Amino acid sequence: MSNPVLHAFFLGRAFAEVVGEKVEESLTNALSELGKFDAEQRENLRQLIEEVQARAERDVTQGNTSSTTTTDNGSPVDLQETIDDLRAEIARLKAELKNYRTNKA
Repeated sequence: MSNPVLHAFFLGRAFAEVVGEKVEESLTNALSELGKFDAEQRENLRQLIEEVQARAERDVTQGNTSSTTTTDNGSPVDLQETIDDLRAEIARLKAELKNYRTNKA
């Protein structure tokens, strides 16, 4: 290769080929990692759904309903009863507040 122009041409072409291959390899690796991440997230979501369904099935088979829960010591509490008690307490407090306001005026 005595001609420097011809040498520069082949050098440029080889450089372009190598850069193209490296870009292709990097893009392929990035897409592969993205695919792995997507697959892992789908698997995590599937496991979460299975766990939620298993717990719901377990609660159904144990006879638990959405209107009962347990306290810290494990005894069941009826949520409707608790709501009714809170409503009664609110009504009592409203009556006392009204009585206080009328006596103050």
